Amino acid sequence: MTDNRPMDAVRWAVTATDGEARTGWLDTPHGGVRTPAFMPVGTRAAVKTVDSDDLSALGAGIILANTYHLMLKPGARVVEEMGGLHHFMGWQSPILTDSGGFQIFSLEPRIEESGATFRSVYDGSIVSVTPEDSVRIQEQLAPDIAMTLDICVGLPADRDLVSRAAQRTLRWAERCLETHTRRDQALFGIVQGGVEPDLRVESAMKTADLGFPGFGIGGLSVGESPAEREVALEAAVSALPHDKPRYVMGLGDPEGLLGAIARGADLFDCVIPTRLARHGRVLTKVGDFNIRQARFETDPAPLDPECPCLACSRYSRAYLRHLVRLNEMGGFRLLTIHNLQYTMDLVSDAVEAIEHGRFAGYLEHVSEERARGSQ
Repeated sequence: MTDNRPMDAVRWAVTATDGEARTGWLDTPHGGVRTPAFMPVGTRAAVKTVDSDDLSALGAGIILANTYHLMLKPGARVVEEMGGLHHFMGWQSPILTDSGGFQIFSLEPRIEESGATFRSVYDGSIVSVTPEDSVRIQEQLAPDIAMTLDICVGLPADRDLVSRAAQRTLRWAERCLETHTRRDQALFGIVQGGVEPDLRVESAMKTADLGFPGFGIGGLSVGESPAEREVALEAAVSALPHDKPRYVMGLGDPEGLLGAIARGADLFDCVIPTRLARHGRVLTKVGDFNIRQARFETDPAPLDPECPCLACSRYSRAYLRHLVRLNEMGGFRLLTIHNLQYTMDLVSDAVEAIEHGRFAGYLEHVSEERARGSQ
């Protein structure tokens, strides 16, 4: 294999540890990110209902966009001609693109050694993507971090199916490395293996041997229980290099985030905070609630009196309920801002706790507070 990997596109270093949990600093061509970090999901180059100014005000250090959707609309050529994702979406901080493996999996594709074939969600046309295509498209999109094309398997699944998917993902990773040439962009490999600890270890070790500057842990949040997810995470992390970032793909519920941080994970993305907001669901330190409930009709209190976000500092529950019940986009924007603030503060507070050697106490405190019950 020709070693043409741009290994210096991003740099990451551990700055503090507390048990397996650790903090770090990720340097990219578009700035630095303190880890652990949660990435708001801008699937189609937009985080739903909010803009780049909103994200900057929230302190988002890095966001995620999706290769599968962007290659179909508006197309990688359009984004490239507009100067890449950063210029296209007016966001000058770091961006990571998911290769689209999870989205392709959800479309029941035909998977062959050459690549995946599926129908477009936009017009039903037949689309084929190879590992090489995925890398070239991401080079056109120009994020700071790109991901290899992987094969995601829904769980529970037959062990043999999971094993074959992990082995093919590894072969695809080698092809992605051969194709990747952009020196201002890092390419991360992806670990698969379902909830089988030995398969996770094998996938992690062999993916690490390829020399990627960072690693995604994929194939989770696809039907496994929290306990199974924890076992899979521990197995994968145990076999990955200590000095490179670990990104748990598609994880964003509060308990899952903190559990993964406790096991040594560094980066996360998930649609949970934004999707829940569009359904009126509010995340808070003392449990979650739906703002549509009648008991909030004349409630003058903020969503969370301790939250510094725009929604909580200016508006009442009564007003936000009014907006959401009328399907006013402003209401969904404000709830999205709040849920993202909550999620990023949860991770930011974890960073501070790790740095001061009190992460276990922080984990216990959050668990106790949220156990006070969803309202």
